[in-house]
Amino acid sequence: MDSEVLLTQLRGNGVDAVHESGQDDAQVVVINTCGFIDNAKQESIDTILRYVDAKQEGLVKNVYVTGCLSQRYKDDLEKEIPLVDGWFGTRDLSRLLKVFKADYKNELVGERILTNPGHYAYLKISEGCDRPCSFCAIPLMRGKHISRPIEELVKEAKNLAAQGTKELLLIAQDSTYYGLDLYKKRNLAELLKNLSDVDGIGWIRLHYAFPTGFPMDALDVMSERENICKYLDIPLQHGSSNMLQLMRRGTTREKTEALLQTIREKVPGIAIRTTFIVGHPGETEKDFNELLSFVSESKFERAGVFQYSHEENTHSHSMPDDIPAEIKQQRTDELMELQEGISLQINQKKIGQTLKVLVDRKEDGNFIGRTEHDSPEVDNEVVIQSPGTYLRVGDFVPVKIIEASEFDLHGVPLI
Repeated sequence: MDSEVLLTQLRGNGVDAVHESGQDDAQVVVINTCGFIDNAKQESIDTILRYVDAKQEGLVKNVYVTGCLSQRYKDDLEKEIPLVDGWFGTRDLSRLLKVFKADYKNELVGERILTNPGHYAYLKISEGCDRPCSFCAIPLMRGKHISRPIEELVKEAKNLAAQGTKELLLIAQDSTYYGLDLYKKRNLAELLKNLSDVDGIGWIRLHYAFPTGFPMDALDVMSERENICKYLDIPLQHGSSNMLQLMRRGTTREKTEALLQTIREKVPGIAIRTTFIVGHPGETEKDFNELLSFVSESKFERAGVFQYSHEENTHSHSMPDDIPAEIKQQRTDELMELQEGISLQINQKKIGQTLKVLVDRKEDGNFIGRTEHDSPEVDNEVVIQSPGTYLRVGDFVPVKIIEASEFDLHGVPLI
């Protein structure tokens, strides 16, 4: 989304800019980086080095780097890769624009040139994070929490709807915290109401809700409004109270279980997506077994697993990263195998049901879509078998489910 904002501002200033040119004929390259986990950092560095080599070969004139990696490691990177023409942090958009003799145009706030399929769009409701999680480097890269005003977000949603966007995916480093800085209260419920009123938006999906201090009135809105998906992405990170304390999450297993029960009572039929970290310093076999029992009992509709990454300048970095890589992998595999069984049970119960599906693309003679319980790229997909039937990407269609696997549904359209 940050790349889309930059692209919009550049074009608004008359700069000929494209996202990921397929022709490799650009004179100037701006690389937006990630510095959160090791794999993402390595991918960002590899991309920078690729274009620095292209610069040395005379294929490009200038290379600029922005984003999280640049924010966090600017001083070191300047020394290691001196051929980069400029390094910019996560809140340096105005400074980066000046390189192109462009000014930040306030009238473009809310305007977006989409780089993903236009029928869905990510809507960043806030920037930064005030949480003290032991393992997380986001506050180092993105700074303190800053909410975007409701009026600005509604304007952006209306502009997206006018471009044909059907689904808004609300994202933030911590969406639970939304509004505390601007409105002196957690104001997620009010934001959801206002976005729900935007004509043309069929689905609104909430991501990255921190469990501590969750605003319960947001669940009431979710239950009342048909275009707010019965879906919640709530990263829990662990199921052991000991590990939650070590991770500085500000909660316990018992409190988390009570929260999950309340969520499911307030929004019947909701799909809860979560993520877990295995291999954090101090995680014992007992802690991991508690995580397994927590997942087994909670029966999450969607879950992802990450292996702990030892990030500099975080609280966890002061602890020894003493869990061997093979143990981290073993725990990842065991937890994912458990979740696969849970997912299969949940999916099989959908056989025979007719579900509302948003069509994302056509692939290998079938159309691929998602239900309200699925976010793009990370969750289940619906393979729509439609010989002789043409479906339009971006349309909602009723699909009868005829088959289910661990992570996919198969169905036929009822049109």
